[in-house]
Amino acid sequence: MFCCTLSRLLLGFGIGALAFAANAQALPGKAAPEFALTDVTGKRVQLADFRGKYVVLEWNNPSCPFVQKHYDSGNMQALQKRFTAANVAWLTINSTAMSHSNFRTAADLASWMKQHDGAPTALMLDTDGKVGHAYDARATPHMYVIDPKGTLIYAGAIDDKRSSNPADVKIAKNYVAAALDDAMAGRPVGIGHTQAYGCTVKYSD
Repeated sequence: MFCCTLSRLLLGFGIGALAFAANAQALPGKAAPEFALTDVTGKRVQLADFRGKYVVLEWNNPSCPFVQKHYDSGNMQALQKRFTAANVAWLTINSTAMSHSNFRTAADLASWMKQHDGAPTALMLDTDGKVGHAYDARATPHMYVIDPKGTLIYAGAIDDKRSSNPADVKIAKNYVAAALDDAMAGRPVGIGHTQAYGCTVKYSD
């Protein structure tokens, strides 16, 4: 029954196993593309502002069942709070085009995050998709971890349970947490690249 439900979701939301293109610009071991965006409060936020810290990038779309999985279960917020308390910058980015039905204004997005008790360092709109394309972000959620020198050390899925079922969070291996735990302990990152899964990012092109 669940597989059938998931199949319908895949058709309805353009969901699937989403891999990096061979020529993707943002790959582990390479410098993270620089960017500047305006957050939902109107503040300009630049990646360069956080040099010297670990940074997590989280691609977000509240209408996506896979994003809902991680927020309705409290998983994403728990990760945000755990790692921002450890001085990690957590930047949540929404690249939904203004012309798409999933688009939310800055005020709506801020309200949704507050209702879910989210705690990112910044919540930003990327309506022209420039930042999303620079990172080759394909899914919501698509996750990236950047080290204090500005080098990508992880890119891909949030975890290894490629479903929209919130119950799977409890039994999943969380790749983002694992990458941060390894790097912050001075260990090589065990898994630096996986295929992202989730809804397609709703770009304008």
